[in-house]
Amino acid sequence: MIKQATVQEINSLLSGDGECQVIDVREFSEFNSERIAEAKLMPLSNFERHAADIDHSKPVYLMCRSGNRATKAAERLAAKGFTDIHVIKGGMQAWAAADLPVVIGESKVWSLERQVRFTAGILILTSVILGFAVSQYFFIVAGLLGAGLTFAGATDWCGMAMVLARMPWNKARGNACCNVEAS
Repeated sequence: MIKQATVQEINSLLSGDGECQVIDVREFSEFNSERIAEAKLMPLSNFERHAADIDHSKPVYLMCRSGNRATKAAERLAAKGFTDIHVIKGGMQAWAAADLPVVIGESKVWSLERQVRFTAGILILTSVILGFAVSQYFFIVAGLLGAGLTFAGATDWCGMAMVLARMPWNKARGNACCNVEAS
C-alpha cells in the first residue's frame, strides 16, 4: 500500500534516528540544483535500472518536484513487492515552502518543466511566424504541438519531457544513481 507523508514527518525522521531511505526521482539537473542532503538520486526516466538498489527492509520515501513522478515510482515499487512506500506530499516544492534545509548545487540548468515550456513556446512561435512568412503548412506544426500539450496535461505524460530528460545537459557525469556531492 502506498502512503502519503508530509515534509514535516520526513524532516523529523531524518533529524532523529528514524530508519528510512529518501529516494529523489527527479532528473539529475533538478536534483543537482536543489535537494535534501540525505536523498539518493534515482531518476524516474531510468528508475527500473536502479530499483534493485533500494533496501526492502526499510521504509521508502519518494520525492520529486510536486509528487506526480514520486507516485509513479511508488506504483512501480509496489509492483515489485515493496510494502512500506510513502510519497512525500508536495515534493521539493512543499519542502522548500516549509523552509526546511536544502543543499543548493551548482547546476544552472532549468527544471525539466521549465525546459518543456520554453521548448514548446519556441517551437509554436517559430511555426506561427513561418506559417505567415513562408507557408501555411507550418501552422500544422503549431497545432500538433498544441495537441501534444493538451495530451500531456490530460494524461500527465509528456513525450517532450522524456526527450529533454535525455539531453546531455540533464545528465550526470558518471553514474546517474548516486548521492551527488558536486558535479
